Amino acid sequence: MKKRDLKNREDIYALVSAFYSKVGANAILGPFFNDTIKDWDAHFELLTIFWESSLFLKTRYTGDPLKAHIEVDKAFNHSISELHFGIWLNLWFETVNELFEGDYAENAKRRARKMATFMQAHSE
Repeated sequence: MKKRDLKNREDIYALVSAFYSKVGANAILGPFFNDTIKDWDAHFELLTIFWESSLFLKTRYTGDPLKAHIEVDKAFNHSISELHFGIWLNLWFETVNELFEGDYAENAKRRARKMATFMQAHSE
């Protein structure tokens, strides 16, 4: 069965919620997220806005993902490493590929790779 491409806010929300369900259940990444995020619904909403803005340019995301990452890394004694970024990125690709295909899905993977590289480079 052919999957469809990401095309609206509902698709982004489905992707974000499926992805972070995997992240939260992951033995290596889960502790960082589960100990930090107190309201998963609010987190899903924030990240839906982020990805909707990034992919569709329909909303304006005003947060600072790098600052948030640096604060989490500091709270965990600067223990976030390239291993963590690699797992995060692999789970993102896996989730995108399970749910969607097409130009926007490929762009979501490219943007996640760039974001992981940027955050890793600026958190050392």
